[in-house]
Amino acid sequence: MSARPTAALSRAGVSIWLDDLSRRRIESGELAAMIRDLDVVGVTTNPTIFAGALAGGEGYGPAIAACASAGLGADETIVRLTTADVAAACDVLAETYAESGGVDGRVSIEVSPALARDTEGTIAEARELWRRVDRPNAMIKIPATVEGLPAITAAIAEGISVNVTLIFSLERYREVVNAYLTGLERARIAGLDLSGIHSVASFFVSRVDTEVDARLDALSDPEARELRGRAGLANARLAYEAFEESFSSERARYLIREGANLQRPLWASTGVKDPALPDTLYVTGLVSAHVVNTMPEATLRAFADHGDVAGDSIRTEYLESNQLLNALDAVGIDYSEVTEKLETEGLAKFEQSWAELQQTVNTALEEAGA
Repeated sequence: MSARPTAALSRAGVSIWLDDLSRRRIESGELAAMIRDLDVVGVTTNPTIFAGALAGGEGYGPAIAACASAGLGADETIVRLTTADVAAACDVLAETYAESGGVDGRVSIEVSPALARDTEGTIAEARELWRRVDRPNAMIKIPATVEGLPAITAAIAEGISVNVTLIFSLERYREVVNAYLTGLERARIAGLDLSGIHSVASFFVSRVDTEVDARLDALSDPEARELRGRAGLANARLAYEAFEESFSSERARYLIREGANLQRPLWASTGVKDPALPDTLYVTGLVSAHVVNTMPEATLRAFADHGDVAGDSIRTEYLESNQLLNALDAVGIDYSEVTEKLETEGLAKFEQSWAELQQTVNTALEEAGA
């Protein structure tokens, strides 16, 4: 049995997914090596990741030249490049997918951020991305906006596996679980095999601390500042408590008996942004069964180097997590205001990355066609 930290994390019930993807990483064999050596069992992507990969070259020259020769515009080129990358990564992870019974071996691709407030547009693009990737181990990322919730239900009802992204609040997380269960109920009525439908709910962690800590630093109360660096873990741990409650309900148990899968909590934004905090904080602090932790490469390698797994670090912390949120409320930190702001900013960041991606591809197409 391997003694490496990532193997110990996997044995504790945490699926390690890499929060990064590029053509170079696939073609060089680096992704395969991370699967073999660092216990990676899945991959997540987003517009920011693809913008960085394409801006850096990362092996896209020939493909962009082919798109330029075909007279394609930036948006179609982006879809062709990104779906091809996701399909290739799905193939690299096909063995993991098979060995895990479809639970892992997953690669996510996100609908356009411009559709975050457009339910019908999101549903249409989810269908199109699912069709174009054409791999059973793909997942379509749909943001957990109010408008995204019915799109999640519709996609699940059609048998499309969904990674629900940009979840910050406990209230919205419960709405996401409801959207998933409703989708499963519709899929069952339609006669679909529920066992083939998978979903994860991506709960963002470090961004909560970034926002809350900035507000704590602005207070004149020195005791309030002792609450720094704790809100992200507390919020995620309470989401896991909600996960346990939701999937022990009679409604969920019935669907599970019919073959449905758990919608696993996924810890996203797990790279530590405050250098004063331990670089593996959002990994070691969020260990329990049936969870995914999607890590940027730096966090993954830091954990592989000096990470520690000391058992379940979530279920024993429910009381303390509730007390922490109450303490934040007592010093004037408005939880709803924080999470609403984070959702708005998260969407804006992805929209900015998408615009940068379009500009990068436009420039590359012009240069290739010159």
